[in-house]
Amino acid sequence: MSYPDTYYKRTTAEDRSRSSLSGPEDCDAVVIGAGLAGLTTALQLVRAGQKVVVLEAEIVGFGASGRNGGFVAPGFATGSDDIARTAGKDAAKKLFHLSTEGVDFIRDTIRDLNIESAAPQPGITSVLRHDDAASLKAYREQLLKDYDYELDYLDTEQVRAVLKSQRYFQALRNPKAFHMHPLNYLRAIAAEIERLGGKIFEGSAAISTSLSGAEKRVRTASGEVRARHMVFTTGGYTGSLEPRLQRAFLPIATYVMVSEEAPDLIANAIATRDAVGDNRRAGDYYRLVDNGKRILWGGRITTRAASTAGVVAELRREMTGTYPQLSGLKTELAWSGLMSYARHLMPQIGEVEPGVWHCTAFGGHGLNTTAIGGKLVAEGILGQSDRYKLFAPFGLVWAGGVAGLAAAQLTYWKLQAQDWWRERTA
Repeated sequence: MSYPDTYYKRTTAEDRSRSSLSGPEDCDAVVIGAGLAGLTTALQLVRAGQKVVVLEAEIVGFGASGRNGGFVAPGFATGSDDIARTAGKDAAKKLFHLSTEGVDFIRDTIRDLNIESAAPQPGITSVLRHDDAASLKAYREQLLKDYDYELDYLDTEQVRAVLKSQRYFQALRNPKAFHMHPLNYLRAIAAEIERLGGKIFEGSAAISTSLSGAEKRVRTASGEVRARHMVFTTGGYTGSLEPRLQRAFLPIATYVMVSEEAPDLIANAIATRDAVGDNRRAGDYYRLVDNGKRILWGGRITTRAASTAGVVAELRREMTGTYPQLSGLKTELAWSGLMSYARHLMPQIGEVEPGVWHCTAFGGHGLNTTAIGGKLVAEGILGQSDRYKLFAPFGLVWAGGVAGLAAAQLTYWKLQAQDWWRERTA
């Protein structure tokens, strides 16, 4: 078993493999999926003395959790006003603070476990691609008023001093957010789970489950796990194992590329170690990696199989359109991966029936939200809190199947067109 060829694979701190499940296992909780949600759930459970088994079809961090942009910042893919309309203002405030708790949780875990290979780098800047200082200042003030959360405002001159592009105007900088190497973080978490007595089996795809009764069962090709609790954290790689999950989200592909090593050329365009995202509804994100020697640039989504090379050509056009001085910068590596998106664009976290938990649909939300989701499920299993119920208004609603995928792609193209028009008429 091996990871897809990504920058993170090439810079993984260690590359050990684990055995597959063989024979029976009995435990308190079985977690299906060794991504960030699953490993965080397992970590919190073994810390509390629970006997835990994690089943992974491939290898730890194989899916979206191990090949994403590495952003750790509060908030959700859905706007705060939409969340408040659905869940109420008080719940919206609590949900926002959960997302900030997720940032702190990952930061504290890196510190407590001394995960130097995660290489956390402080600062994420969100920049406007049209001139609208008034609206950005108003948003900053509203965020401070409603959630007591402060961001730094940067005017156009300050932005262009570090992001040397005429496409950019004002920005908000979050000094408390950060970006990191997600795969190294995941592999360190997995090692800690095993140190505390948890078991992780790779190459162990779940092929069937039995959920009735107090004892839950999950079977693989060569073994079976029996547990009081079962947790599904399979994200965009969920198949037909649990139909209630499969119908409730859309698997969406996103794309990332990494440049060749060219620190001097890159410095002509980008003079900050902050991660950067633009304000477009169909926007791009990027950050410097390898001590500033390369750019990792991501964006674009498709709902059907697409040529990675073709999509990366579009990403390159975005990069060089933003930074013409990087036109000579070559792409060294590119990859894609599947994320799970719910129709309501919020995570799906909860107990689908007694002892059966789900923690998924984290596409577009950032690593912090995925981590806090796992923490909340563990709290629910342990009886420590029912905070997972804050996500109850955003349940397992049908995502629309094939029609939903088509609608999502059309919506994305519509957002791209709206972004293009706004930038040219603002």
